[in-house]
Amino acid sequence: MIVRIMGEGQLDIAPGDLTALNKLDDELEAAIDSGDETRFRTALHDLLDNARKVGRVLPEDSLEPSELILPPADAAMDEVRKMLGDEGLIPD
Repeated sequence: MIVRIMGEGQLDIAPGDLTALNKLDDELEAAIDSGDETRFRTALHDLLDNARKVGRVLPEDSLEPSELILPPADAAMDEVRKMLGDEGLIPD
């Protein structure tokens, strides 16, 4: 799955790695629901760090369409809340 982290670029993430990312996505949603900024910031960084860890970076000139878009690390809670779908940032 091709994933774009806004402001960084694209990663190719294997389907087998999506389960772990979904758990982190669930934690991010819970943090947003709680309104706790510290918890939100930790959850967002954990999600992005894990995506970077398991993803293979695509070249900057790659023209692959992104299947998912993740917010930048400095995104505000309200910005991320607006990006959430029914299944969070990463569909189950």
